[in-house]
Amino acid sequence: MSKPYFQFSNISNIEVATFDNSLSNFYSQGIEGTIKEDIQNALDAKLTNSEDPIKLKITFDSVPKHDIPGIDEVFTHINSLKGANTYTTETIDYMKYQESIVNIPVLTIEDSNTKGLSGAKNGQSHDRQDTYGVYAYSKGVHSIEDNERNEISRGGSHGIGKIANNAASDIHLMYFANCDEYGNRHLGGTIQLIEHRVENQSYRSTGYFTDIIKNENNTKFYPFENKNFSPVFSKESRGLKIIIPYVREEFNNPIRIIRSICDNFFLAILNKRLEVSVKTDDKIVDINHSTLKSIVTN
Repeated sequence: MSKPYFQFSNISNIEVATFDNSLSNFYSQGIEGTIKEDIQNALDAKLTNSEDPIKLKITFDSVPKHDIPGIDEVFTHINSLKGANTYTTETIDYMKYQESIVNIPVLTIEDSNTKGLSGAKNGQSHDRQDTYGVYAYSKGVHSIEDNERNEISRGGSHGIGKIANNAASDIHLMYFANCDEYGNRHLGGTIQLIEHRVENQSYRSTGYFTDIIKNENNTKFYPFENKNFSPVFSKESRGLKIIIPYVREEFNNPIRIIRSICDNFFLAILNKRLEVSVKTDDKIVDINHSTLKSIVTN
């Protein structure tokens, strides 16, 4: 058996048979909630020594199913799920149906002029200064800024909003490509399921796209180096790139995305702190201080 891409923690018994409520909360917010979280996180991560604006590229694309790392393993876990109520059962059946799709819709959100995540080489360090470990492996936890003023001014959902990207996927799957200040490139991700059983072993609901090192004393997660993956998962410059495969059809709406950007980040764009490019198959819309008026009045 090949080495697994996704790590699920073992449990002795299944106790929780419903999906994380945060998934429903962010799903109800639509694509606007996902975009708002990711842009706010990028603004919070701006390089402090740069006067240049943060730039984001939001792209709708598609990739062959086999380009998604660990996807067969993902569906092994999905196909084992059992619902305890009507809503959960319907959701699971819909997730199982996605296995038959061969050309997968993907949404990517890539930032630049940001810090990216630090400390990836330390893996699951439990140190809040290692922002990679916090983002990759912790729930309801966010990294702490050394500067108190910066910490107070941060937006986002302080560690909970990460699940907004999972909620945008029909199978609750997301990846993130990171490039830090030293040019170290890593790929991580999560999938949010329910507690389940595969081959006589019960597992927690969250699976982490990560490598793992086991020894006599402990078990520790370490991220995969971003090598030999499909180009859609690549991040060459410093910053973070979110990759959401199986993006929900109703979320594939560039007009709603553009409106959300202008509504929520009007001042940041007007003050030249933020520039966003939204790309679909046949069109690119650049949102910046020069184009803002024409977009808003269109």
